[in-house]
Amino acid sequence: MNTKSLKMPRELYGDATGIAPGLLLSVVIAAAATFVSDHYGGPKFLYALLLGISLHFLSEHEKCKEGIEFAAKKLVRIGVALLGVRIAYSDVSAIGVDGVAILAGAVGLTIGFSLMLARLLKISSTYGLLAGGATGICGISAAMAISSTLPQSKENEQYTLMTAIGVAAFSTIAMVLYPLVVTSLSLTTSEAGMFLGGSIHDVAQVVGAGFMLSTDIGDASTLAKMFRVAMLMPVILLIALSVRVRSESDNQEKQLSAPLVPFFLVVFMALIVINSFGVVPESVSNQMSDISNGA
Repeated sequence: MNTKSLKMPRELYGDATGIAPGLLLSVVIAAAATFVSDHYGGPKFLYALLLGISLHFLSEHEKCKEGIEFAAKKLVRIGVALLGVRIAYSDVSAIGVDGVAILAGAVGLTIGFSLMLARLLKISSTYGLLAGGATGICGISAAMAISSTLPQSKENEQYTLMTAIGVAAFSTIAMVLYPLVVTSLSLTTSEAGMFLGGSIHDVAQVVGAGFMLSTDIGDASTLAKMFRVAMLMPVILLIALSVRVRSESDNQEKQLSAPLVPFFLVVFMALIVINSFGVVPESVSNQMSDISNGA
């Protein structure tokens, strides 16, 4: 008993020192991307990806590898889980039955079309799933969440990177051009909200595009976008079920021991429920949202 108790602090210290270099590198990249975004504009996720690409060689370094993997897998899941604090039941109910049907249908059709296109182009269905999920739900956050649910491989990492770069670039273009479309078509407030919130990928860019036109359109756009973020739960659950069924024959024992619903998804749903009761102070919600973006 005493021997084991003496070893535990040493093991914990060893784990901490093992992930420290790579984790610190990831924190520095995140801080640099945030600084560039805050001072010069543009999506911080895109800057983080570009910085990460330039330092990719360090992911194979013995001292950094463990910490980078920790940041890429564990911290990303924490960030996705904390997205739940942005959503409340009132956000969904305010959209109405018709709005819910339109947005849910759009998410399903986007993912389905992406999978079909991947098949026609004879590329991996994983790429199609990542691209469709990111486009249909909430951009890079959705791509990371879906990627963490799928079996890990080099191809998976490459597809996730390409999806994230593409989504960040096109979402930025959409944020600039779509308000012009709203103005030229003379859309009503509800129509503009559904259009902007249902098509632009990143939450911050939806807010920017909506409030660029008016406060009412900004609020309507944000509500539509929050429902798309809430769609992350059923989509990830379906993917987890699919992965479990497919790999059951290959490694049944491992699959049976794995949780059916990823823990970060449970936290995501729990935060939505808690936030729906209005017990989370706005300052705490904003802080958790910032942590989600950083992770």
